[in-house]
Amino acid sequence: MSIPHPNMPMLAALAGLPAAGMQYAGALKSAPPLANLPFDITLLCTAALAPGLLLLVAGTRWRAHAALALPIGACALLWLWLVIAALWSPSRDILAAKLPEEVLVAPAMLLAGLAIGAEAGARRVLAATTLALGPFVAVSVAWGITSGTVVLGGAVGANPDLVRVQYQLAGLAIACAAGLSALRAAEARGLWRLPWLGLTLLLCGAGLLPGGRAGLLALGLAVSLAPAAHFWSAGRARAALGWTTAAAGLGLLGLALLLAQPDRAAGLRTLERFTGEGLAASARPVLWAQALRWAGESLPWGLGTGGFTMAAGNGERRGLYPHNHALEVLAEGGLPGILLWLGAFGGGAALLLGRLRALPPGAAGRLVALVLPVALSAMVSTDLGNRMVWFALGLALSAGLEAEPRLSPRGPASSGAHHG
Repeated sequence: MSIPHPNMPMLAALAGLPAAGMQYAGALKSAPPLANLPFDITLLCTAALAPGLLLLVAGTRWRAHAALALPIGACALLWLWLVIAALWSPSRDILAAKLPEEVLVAPAMLLAGLAIGAEAGARRVLAATTLALGPFVAVSVAWGITSGTVVLGGAVGANPDLVRVQYQLAGLAIACAAGLSALRAAEARGLWRLPWLGLTLLLCGAGLLPGGRAGLLALGLAVSLAPAAHFWSAGRARAALGWTTAAAGLGLLGLALLLAQPDRAAGLRTLERFTGEGLAASARPVLWAQALRWAGESLPWGLGTGGFTMAAGNGERRGLYPHNHALEVLAEGGLPGILLWLGAFGGGAALLLGRLRALPPGAAGRLVALVLPVALSAMVSTDLGNRMVWFALGLALSAGLEAEPRLSPRGPASSGAHHG
């Protein structure tokens, strides 16, 4: 009796769809149409992802490259070190909330990103769903502004009864979708590029609305570099350089025109936070300076996991973390922590960049579009417990993993049969 061939497109959809919903659940929960749902989107998508991911893993043959060993090993040792560093942490409340996210949720997210990023079908579904979610979030934010149900990020004296958009997450979803839309424009030919270029421009405009500075920077990087990664992967270095130069030039020109006409820029909260008091009032420089100070005073072992806010005199207020992964792990994990972090995250970046030419057609640009905005967020917004960053790291590391179906109707599949 023959073993039935697993339906790989179905398995890819079962994993890719809920993975996208889980990754951008924060942005979806902030959108006015979904803000009052009686259930948690994150938990729903995570629960839906688990069986689909297990079936995808079971129905796929995996082959890891040797270059994957260093970052994976560094991740494992980093999680172990964070547990050890918790022994001398002065925190109790932050530690109790943060440590399980760092050593239980993070490995699961990393493995999910690895599997979905490496399997061609799941990667395509993840990218396509993200590309659909970005415009939905953008339209929801715009509609919420016009209807008065959204409070723009950073607004002072906002009515707390109104729905407050988690503008950083909204900007992140829009940035990833814009990078993917620009990639589709780069992949298309002739007049078929026009609809994708139009969607990219609309998403770029939407990125000016929520108020997230990091989101706008991430959008610019994604639109410039995701198509460039695609061209570079295809051996078209001149096209990669040309796209990056043109995208950066047009983006800067558009911003300059808006800033030169204050009337047109009025209401674009993201620009206001760059040019007004929002930039000067940012707490990040203060937090970065405190993180460096306490990192120096607590060498070589660090303050202990979750111990930064208490050492900085802010008590058990998790929201006042350093807002930079490297500074956070240096302050709380000391020299062992920062070395392991560099091996994990620096190794992931090096692996993705080093294998761009070796990836199947379409994979390089999609991985860069999905990873780059989250990577920037890790350096200015999130802490080590953020699941989105670990999932994105898994996507980056998936460049060192190859996947093929275990069985096919015509016999064993070849590793070069999957693209996208």
